[in-house]
Amino acid sequence: MRYLPHTDNDIQQMLETISVDRIEDLFSGIPSSCRLSRPLDIASAAAESELVVRLQELSGRNASVSDWDAFLGGGSYNHFIPAVVDHLVSRSEFYTAYTPYQPEISQGTLQAIFEFQTLICQLTGMDIANASMYDGASACAEAVLLALRCARKRNKVLLSSALHPQYRETVRTYCRYLQVEIEEIPYTESFATDLETLKGQLDDQVAAVVAGYPNYFGRVEDVAALAEVTHGQGARLITAVAEPLALALFKSPGELGADVVVGEGQSFGIPLSYGGPGIGFFAVKKQDMRALPGRLVGETVDQDGKRGYVLTLATREQHIRRERATSNICSNQGMCTLIVGIYLALHGKQGLRLLAEQNYAKAAYARQRIAQLKGFQVMQGESFNEFVVICSEPAADLRARLEQAQILAGIPLVSDYPEQQRSLLVCVTEQNSREQIDRLVTELAGGAA
Repeated sequence: MRYLPHTDNDIQQMLETISVDRIEDLFSGIPSSCRLSRPLDIASAAAESELVVRLQELSGRNASVSDWDAFLGGGSYNHFIPAVVDHLVSRSEFYTAYTPYQPEISQGTLQAIFEFQTLICQLTGMDIANASMYDGASACAEAVLLALRCARKRNKVLLSSALHPQYRETVRTYCRYLQVEIEEIPYTESFATDLETLKGQLDDQVAAVVAGYPNYFGRVEDVAALAEVTHGQGARLITAVAEPLALALFKSPGELGADVVVGEGQSFGIPLSYGGPGIGFFAVKKQDMRALPGRLVGETVDQDGKRGYVLTLATREQHIRRERATSNICSNQGMCTLIVGIYLALHGKQGLRLLAEQNYAKAAYARQRIAQLKGFQVMQGESFNEFVVICSEPAADLRARLEQAQILAGIPLVSDYPEQQRSLLVCVTEQNSREQIDRLVTELAGGAA
């Protein structure tokens, strides 16, 4: 029997406080087509031996990943994960560790988080990073809330339309019950944030401008120009990085003038796993340290003068009075944090740059080959890993046709950008061989002909 501590009066009082009539209204943001209107269709109990046979039968229907050539990105990226990463994170002192409230018995966990924070700062060019977030989308939304807290009376946020669609949707969800005005900045023909339109939309009510780096289309935004315009109106520039491997090749957002840098760390050693888990990173300048959500691990010395680690700052409601908390984020992604730290330390600065160069070169090769095909246009401008291909037919139809050849050609943009019916988002990483790229080009050419 479930234990539900809230009485009907408690529930009604909470609903009235947030101006909601029914509990069901809390789920109104979920389309009715996605909500189940009947009980779950679960079979009756079975013996363990029967379940094993049934699961083996179901798993046998799966297609082998090696049989398909995948060119998918859109926020989740297929990178090689060295076996040593899995070996190290599988050590018992790591996978049994819990949240490090008692520093005297949590030095290993605290040090792992501290190293993660340090690596993120080096990668983003920022002063301080927290102990990680749930994923890139929630980190982006929390960054917007930070900007609103710090800007005080400002209540407007500008989101680039070239920002990852899920990031934009998460920001809107977080701000749903706040008195916040959210506007979008259009993108140009070269799939970059429209700087001239941004200048017209900026005013003294804007708390933050949010743009991708690279953006959802793979385009490397001109962060320095965005920062100059944004700072001219006293607002903060937030850059959201869905593919952080790009930061090993291009200048860091902090170096280019970003005030807050957030993103998704899945590229650094975390398997794709059908969409999760992810790990959000969050870095700021020193002036915004106390506005950080979550918590911060710091370095200190013990009574014997030996180096040690402690929770230096914890601004979540579990640690301080709820009304003074900066966020309701309840925990960092401990295991994922460790994976990212090990992956980055394993590659080192030079190794990470070499990997980024390999990704850049392979994507450039694919762009060049596809651009030569009759009936296809390729996005102009600097990009990393991903690029937009404009086809002579609806992208969804092209994608379906190439699936017959066991090629996942990319992501049709039409579902998130209705005006891009013929546009396909293609991603190439170090995992894609030259032979796979050539086969993709051959299949595209066959359809165009």
